[in-house]
Amino acid sequence: MMIGVEEALKIVIAASERLEPETLSLDQCLGKVLAQDILAPDPLPPYPASIKDGYAVVAADGPGEYPVITESRAGNDALGVTVTSGTVAYVTTGGPIPDGADAVIQVEDTEEIKSDSSESKRVRILVQTKPGADIRPVGCDIEKDDVVLNAGDLIGTSEIGLLATVGVTLVKVHRTPTVGVLSTGDELVEPTTRNLQRGQIRDSNRAMLLAAAVEQRCKVVDLGIARDDVTELEKIIDKAFAAGVEIILSSGGVSMGDRDYVKPLLERRGKMHFTKVLMKPGKPLTFAEMNVKPSQSKEVSKVLAFGLPGNPVSCLVAFHLFVVPAIRCLSGWTNPDLLRVHACLERPIKADPIRPEFHRATIKWKDNDGSGRPGFVAESTGQQMSSRLLSMKSANALLELPPGGAVLPPGTVMSAIVISDLLNAVVKKEIASQETPKGPAVTDFGDCAVQVAILTVSDTVAEGAGPDRSGPRAIAVINSSSEKLGGAKVVATAVVPDDIPKIKEILRRWSDVDKIDLILTLGGTGCTPRDVTPEATKEVIEKETPGLLYVMMQESLKVTPFAMLSRSAAGIRGSTLIINMPGNPNAVAECMEALLPALKHGLKQVKGDKREKHPRHLPHALAAPVDTWEKSYNKATGAEEHGCSCSH
Repeated sequence: MMIGVEEALKIVIAASERLEPETLSLDQCLGKVLAQDILAPDPLPPYPASIKDGYAVVAADGPGEYPVITESRAGNDALGVTVTSGTVAYVTTGGPIPDGADAVIQVEDTEEIKSDSSESKRVRILVQTKPGADIRPVGCDIEKDDVVLNAGDLIGTSEIGLLATVGVTLVKVHRTPTVGVLSTGDELVEPTTRNLQRGQIRDSNRAMLLAAAVEQRCKVVDLGIARDDVTELEKIIDKAFAAGVEIILSSGGVSMGDRDYVKPLLERRGKMHFTKVLMKPGKPLTFAEMNVKPSQSKEVSKVLAFGLPGNPVSCLVAFHLFVVPAIRCLSGWTNPDLLRVHACLERPIKADPIRPEFHRATIKWKDNDGSGRPGFVAESTGQQMSSRLLSMKSANALLELPPGGAVLPPGTVMSAIVISDLLNAVVKKEIASQETPKGPAVTDFGDCAVQVAILTVSDTVAEGAGPDRSGPRAIAVINSSSEKLGGAKVVATAVVPDDIPKIKEILRRWSDVDKIDLILTLGGTGCTPRDVTPEATKEVIEKETPGLLYVMMQESLKVTPFAMLSRSAAGIRGSTLIINMPGNPNAVAECMEALLPALKHGLKQVKGDKREKHPRHLPHALAAPVDTWEKSYNKATGAEEHGCSCSH
């Protein structure tokens, strides 16, 4: 049975249990996840320190000439010397402040007094200062017993610096998994083979997956090539167990061929979770878990097995989408989700009619993403056949194309999963700054007929604990339905938590200040205590539009009986139509499709266009599918379209 990408990913994450901690030296911790809180054993700085090169003074003395009685440099604490009123001490940046001094005057605000005599050095102070000026007090950076790092933090270069600062050289971290990689198929030969025989191909998947696992900081075991033979495959799996792997990656042997033995083996030796995923590329993805009892151990350990497709692109795409989150979970990450950004298409791309597609692309930052504002732009890597590894060559992202077969025009905003370093693509902005601003900016699309804003309501997304899957889907639906809506463009997006005041604030701003034509809220329409989107919406709207909710309910009930639990609201505020949509990405598409036949007409009426044309009610005998209302009516009656102010 084929399952959806989101369901498959949930299964993988649920099965990927965090590995036990280990203690490593500081130089081995980069990329690991902390398994303990780190407390500061002493304050930083441990003494009052000078912020600048200058002179430590008694602030009350003020400007004048003073003898320099000592020097305090970094690493030299001028021990035993006290600055008293009428004296100063020379200090360097980071140097200890001598006893008695309570401020520092920077060198730029002094003049050295030159003298030919052998008397002590003197300096002229030119400015008045205040106590504490240019001094870092004890513990101003870190106080004793402060928690400087928390369990669950990912250790990067700055975290290494913090650990060294507080003197922690042995660190308790979560262990990263050991990954075993094998390829299957009689046709495969080692990459070192020079003269290929008829029917042979060099094994690229194994080298590629080993490198991908190392990139995720895993230990790897090369299990070689397994022929299409059940006994040989069994021996290699046993070899993997003996090597202590936590993840087995095999490529090939998971399709429908009579010698595809991987799936039957996993079914015999473990618990099979799924064998097909509704995605392109990578449909024949298999996932299972096996319990293994090493001969020297009494404990039973779990091994996750991914049967990846044999086509190289399918293999690598499936690795990024499913294996990377599994590795992160095992390694102790609190949030294993892949990084997603929004990117604007530079050229049209056609979506698959049936399956969600992960289209290989190169994204880069531009001052103008095509809409007059800075942002990421996406360029397809070309022909997308799953056997064509060249399509992965320059790809740093996977565009999430919704199914439906639509041609997505240039300027369409897409969700892009980042799969490699964006350092060379980012010109003027760091990738980390993807948070929604307090007041979401509205793009000026000039004369576009219908301006649309999308508001995702979710505690999880707002806190950064999960990706926004509904927002990009809603953008894609609006863009693909632009003509049916009379030239619609998404001009603003935002994410807010499930909080009534915050939801109301954005709805009012978009309606009253930005004069948005159509606002779609996504999520928060169920029955849980945190689902408050309808309450917030009802406090904002001035007129209700229950017919829209009725149509959405009818459409959703065709898919699931749980649709009857929806508490959505819809209505008009000023010249803005606000509609609460479900949080499920597929449900958003279904509901929008149901509303399209009347939405263009309704939006024009909300704007006050009483002349908006639409067909009369037809006799049942003349009724036709909703997308051909107008054509059927005119053909049947010969009547001309007319204007009226009624709200059918």
